[in-house]
Amino acid sequence: MSDIITLTGIVGTEPRAVTTAEGLAITSFRLASTQRRFDKSQEKWVDGETNWYSITTFRQLATNAAVSVKKGERILVTGRLRIRDWENGSKAGTNIDIEAEALGHDLSWGTANFSRGAGSTPVESGAASTEASAAFPTEADLVATTAGEADTPF
Repeated sequence: MSDIITLTGIVGTEPRAVTTAEGLAITSFRLASTQRRFDKSQEKWVDGETNWYSITTFRQLATNAAVSVKKGERILVTGRLRIRDWENGSKAGTNIDIEAEALGHDLSWGTANFSRGAGSTPVESGAASTEASAAFPTEADLVATTAGEADTPF
């Protein structure tokens, strides 16, 4: 069974983009979502607990997310929910993963400019193409940079 969920929140980590040996583009990042409510007794807005989600995008959405989404930006994400427990030595926890089907900037907080790509392939022009290529390290690069992150479940 596949649960679909829509979230709003702040991108909590700089998106990490990779391309697998098979050519599959993957971009992932953490999303922080905090519910706010108005406390009448204090006459002010107060923050509730912050929920953290691991967001993963694939294929064209990953390519577009890599060049469009930055840490600290407010976004909306719709995708498939997966809850998984993890254990690494003496540490254990639960990860809430979202395989994104769609995402975009939350226009309640600002404006955005949209550029449509040609078909299902990324736009191959000028700086955008160079920037997109530079955003995707190889799988070997990812292994080299994550060797010291063994206790991170993400």
